[in-house]
Amino acid sequence: MARLEHKVAVITGAASGIGLAATRLFAGEGARVLAVDMEADALREAVAPLGSRVLPFIADVTQETQIEQAMATAAEVFSGIDVVIANAGIFGTQAPIEKASVEGFNRVMTVNVTGVVITIKHAVPHLTERGGGSIIIMSSVGALIGNPEAVAYTASKHALTGVMKVAARELAPNDIRVNTVNPGLVDTPMMRTVEAEICPEDPLQGRARLRDATFLKRFVQPEEVAELMLFLASDEARNCTGGMYMIDGGMQYGGGQDVN
Repeated sequence: MARLEHKVAVITGAASGIGLAATRLFAGEGARVLAVDMEADALREAVAPLGSRVLPFIADVTQETQIEQAMATAAEVFSGIDVVIANAGIFGTQAPIEKASVEGFNRVMTVNVTGVVITIKHAVPHLTERGGGSIIIMSSVGALIGNPEAVAYTASKHALTGVMKVAARELAPNDIRVNTVNPGLVDTPMMRTVEAEICPEDPLQGRARLRDATFLKRFVQPEEVAELMLFLASDEARNCTGGMYMIDGGMQYGGGQDVN
């Protein structure tokens, strides 16, 4: 039997990168998936090959009414929710603190933190009605380290550790497990932007500098992060809650040179 047979998952930020990799993997493992993203055309194109097991839903995680409707739709169409992947997030613009835009800082915090809280808030009633489930929050190695010129992103990922710990404790009586997945440098479109910001004159050099910031000297692939999420979503992880699950190639230990 597939590992997610008879389970229903809601995945935010599903149009690309880790979210799309998780959507593909979960559907392949038997889950029915509500794939949520604010980029309508990209989402529909991305999930079209996955067939009827995946239903695209256009929503912005910062808009509470939209996420409430997304959860209600998943519960109505698929008869419940078992797994929620709070994956949607942004990096923001690289800048030292003294040059950082407060508006930009607030935007990153709103998407990365408030968006996750909204997602969890409106998932809980449906997970509880189902008798429990798994919430997986997309975090980062940035929850453990302080990377220069990324104050907003780093602050948001540190904040998500607190969100996870509170949610794990509050929701345990409902048999809802809550964990974070903390990747290092993932080979996604977001990383191309970071590479260009680190070294505008030569993005390939920026890529090399990022790669050298890990013990293993390689990027994490989105599919590898999705596989870790699959474990946490499955019944195999029934005693896993309140945890930070690292997949960072050793970056948390200062595996290589500073990326900036």
